[in-house]
Amino acid sequence: MKNIKAIIFDAYGTLFDVNSAAEKCKNKIGDKWEGFANYWRTTQLEYTWLRSLMDRHKDFWQVTEDSLDKSMKVFDIDPEMKNELLNLYKKLSTFNEVPNVLKDLKNKKFKLSILSNGTPGLLDELVNSNNLDNIFDDIFSIENVGIYKPSSKVYDMPIKKYSFKKKEIAFLSANTWDVSAGGNYGYNSIWVNRNNNVFDNLDYQPNYEIKNLNELLEMLN
Repeated sequence: MKNIKAIIFDAYGTLFDVNSAAEKCKNKIGDKWEGFANYWRTTQLEYTWLRSLMDRHKDFWQVTEDSLDKSMKVFDIDPEMKNELLNLYKKLSTFNEVPNVLKDLKNKKFKLSILSNGTPGLLDELVNSNNLDNIFDDIFSIENVGIYKPSSKVYDMPIKKYSFKKKEIAFLSANTWDVSAGGNYGYNSIWVNRNNNVFDNLDYQPNYEIKNLNELLEMLN
């Protein structure tokens, strides 16, 4: 991969482990914690898409709370755990390799950004709680355009700010629909396939697939 000037990361599921909130409560939730975590995440994404289609926008934190309410009922989780889970979601852990890879990319003088469904406040708290506050040049939130991914308005934001061509930008996501949207928009989309999943049929196949961000360093050398 040549002539890359900016590297843009999705946040949730790509840099930050969305299951880490429930995992930290697995002693209370029991063996169903992982199924519950996956259901919460799936419902959260479905709500963003449905609200975009209905033109009934709520910010990502409100959507996260609404999807948690449903998920806790489905999995019969003690309602008194709600605030604990929400507070943990504000401080999700990064995947293990993320901090060192980001610091290496920063040292190599790439422009680094986040492009996310999250609210500015949520993203700032995630970055700060993981000691990444000096890494990113920009944190782009969909709240600036009022519609969720995969709207092209979201992927427009970095292009409007940077004087780069689309092909000079690498976009990384663990979500196949996000990779497809970014790729169809014109970015060099890279799929971070941590769990050996199958790619969706959305008129785009990524040229690059990696299992973790360490492989990104190898691609850029």
